[in-house]
Amino acid sequence: MRDYILHLNGFAQTWDDGTPLGNGSQGMLLWGGPSMEKITLNEETIWAGGPMDTRQDDYRAMIDHCRELYLSGREWEIDPYIDSLGKDLFYRIKSYEYAGNLFAQLGGFDGCTVTRYRRSLDLINGVATISFLKNGVRYTREAFSSHVSGLQCVRFTADELFDLGLEYARECTDRLEYKEGWVVAHCHTAKGDNRFRVCVKVETDGKQAASEEGLQITGASSVVLYIGIYTNFRHDCLESASAAGMMKAAKGWDALLAEHIADFSAIMQRSDIDFTPSAKEDLSGGSVANRLQALKDNETAADPQLISLYYQFGKYLLVSSSREDSLPANLQGVWCEGMSSPWNADYHTNINLQMNYWHAEEAGLTESVKSLFDYMNDYLLPGGKRVASENYHARGMVVHHLSDIYGFAAAADGPWGMWPLGGAWLAFHMWEHYLYTEDTAFLKNVAYEYIRENALFFMDMLFEDGHGGLLSGPSTSPENRFSVTDTQGEKHAAYITMSPTMDTEIIGGLLRFYGETEEILGIHPEDGALAVKMAEKLPPLSVGKHGQLMEWHKDYEEVEPGHRHISHAFGLYPSAQITRATPELYKAIRVTMDRRLASGGGHTGWSRAWLISLFSRLRDGENTYKNIRALFTKSTLPNLFDTHPPFQIDGNFGGAAGIGEMVLQSHEGFISLLPALPEELPCGSFTGLRARGGFTVDAVWENGTVLSFTAASAKNKAVDVEIPVPDGTEYADTDGRIYVVSGGKITLCGNASLTRVQ
Repeated sequence: MRDYILHLNGFAQTWDDGTPLGNGSQGMLLWGGPSMEKITLNEETIWAGGPMDTRQDDYRAMIDHCRELYLSGREWEIDPYIDSLGKDLFYRIKSYEYAGNLFAQLGGFDGCTVTRYRRSLDLINGVATISFLKNGVRYTREAFSSHVSGLQCVRFTADELFDLGLEYARECTDRLEYKEGWVVAHCHTAKGDNRFRVCVKVETDGKQAASEEGLQITGASSVVLYIGIYTNFRHDCLESASAAGMMKAAKGWDALLAEHIADFSAIMQRSDIDFTPSAKEDLSGGSVANRLQALKDNETAADPQLISLYYQFGKYLLVSSSREDSLPANLQGVWCEGMSSPWNADYHTNINLQMNYWHAEEAGLTESVKSLFDYMNDYLLPGGKRVASENYHARGMVVHHLSDIYGFAAAADGPWGMWPLGGAWLAFHMWEHYLYTEDTAFLKNVAYEYIRENALFFMDMLFEDGHGGLLSGPSTSPENRFSVTDTQGEKHAAYITMSPTMDTEIIGGLLRFYGETEEILGIHPEDGALAVKMAEKLPPLSVGKHGQLMEWHKDYEEVEPGHRHISHAFGLYPSAQITRATPELYKAIRVTMDRRLASGGGHTGWSRAWLISLFSRLRDGENTYKNIRALFTKSTLPNLFDTHPPFQIDGNFGGAAGIGEMVLQSHEGFISLLPALPEELPCGSFTGLRARGGFTVDAVWENGTVLSFTAASAKNKAVDVEIPVPDGTEYADTDGRIYVVSGGKITLCGNASLTRVQ
């Protein structure tokens, strides 16, 4: 594996150009100013508000009236009817907040010259470094965020003695303590009685003096900060929790760093995708900002290693903001600035939370995936069951388009918030984990209840269309509107309808894999059989008048043809209901994507990232590469953060997933190597990528031809491998057995490592 180093240009002028580090539950972002280091701190449970009573006794009656309007052909009346019910129909959640800023002011910089400034982030080891010369004297900063110890650690050193002042600042701070060896802040959130404590243990060989303004250190050759953040969301007693947590600093810098690197690098080294650059394309030593600018300045410029770096950065961000004992990554991972984050940095469940984990299975990030499943079971499941019972009078669970750390599951924000598929979409992640691992114990002990409760809700809530079929709703095609004409010929823009295509794809898929789950486990087989029968009565996916996949049950026109969501493309990716085995739909979704892009689609970072995976599934290497390049040149900040704008982390994760889909797919029942490789990336390799069926796959290619590959399975299973080479091409295994490509595939019996016969 290469050394993946993120080289950054100068110090950060804005928060979203900083250096992010995280241990899953805590994060920090270094600004890197030479004389003033500003460290923005985060802890994932510092979230305003709290649990809400979302019971609405009349909600089911509202649902039934919307259905009556639709079945009577008066769908244009649904949105005005919802509007007439007022704002009380929809809730507003509160925001994720930062833990404050820690300022470290170096003394003696007035009138001094700073040269040879370097800021970098080692993605494999999770260590940030800042260095520069002040009047020829070397100053160095190192930082890491340790999951093992739960501490975030920063060290300042120099080749001469220096002075350093420490100060903490945050709104809603109740009390600040500065004393020798310590900075302690007692704080609360803007709304709700949510309290937390930020503790900074200071170790130095310099002299310390505390005052109300801060902690001053003079004559030091080294200052080490050990930072721990403790919340009453997680701890009954903040005093005892912080005391116990900070005890771990006694191990010292060297020991904490060694155990952090061992932990972090073990995860990061599981998988790699390396696009080999030509000599003139090897820009790995340059800053990210300069490399991005080069792509913007020259449409023909290539930087294959930047794609490899971006893939690793996507892994890095997820490992840093989502671990086995943390909450999942939110809209900004674990990082945010200030008391009010964009879109509350919430868990948006109409694509964004899901996109955060699209790359996790293939990349082997099992620790990160566990945090998502725990959140689904521990927070969304109980919250979703309450809303299903109280508001819908139904069995099972339902989650709408967003949630928080309090298990919020009701309709929020406005009419677009009536989309009730968020929890069901997340169930696909559990099923996919089973497909990747074939772990029956996981299916029974972790996934079963969540999958079943989502299925039961829709088994109760589907309703007859009057023609022998079943419909869902009221619902929306997430955040998009359609145009509907009333009996007077007047057009109306509307969100709400019945059985939009994404509903059919999600509910149909859910009911079918719930049925498979019951076949495997045999717990409630009669319910599984009924679920499959109900799925067959859902509306079929249909082709519209433009040759496109219809987005709604009826062939409405879009109000915004270039809308950022392409929700009905769910069936192509991340699901696998539209494949080469469904050629009519496969062609139609391509028309849909072309129409979206022609009207300005893909204009947000996450939407562009989704296009990479969609074109990969269409096996279109040219457009896959074009959208990777567009993601870099239009929606990527100088530190590789994705921007909506502003910063929104799902584009980083979705982009990493698309890069993986470009070189390996396994959703069609076999392993497919290099399914969407563009000619701009003719040489490279990947190692440690996971494929469905329990396989780990490596491959090497040169000039677009697969030279060697390995498919390993703990169960020693047989598998078909699709290879983009002419039939008759021969490969040999390590024992000299010859395999001949036929029908584009080779069948491997058990574990095998094959090399092309020249």
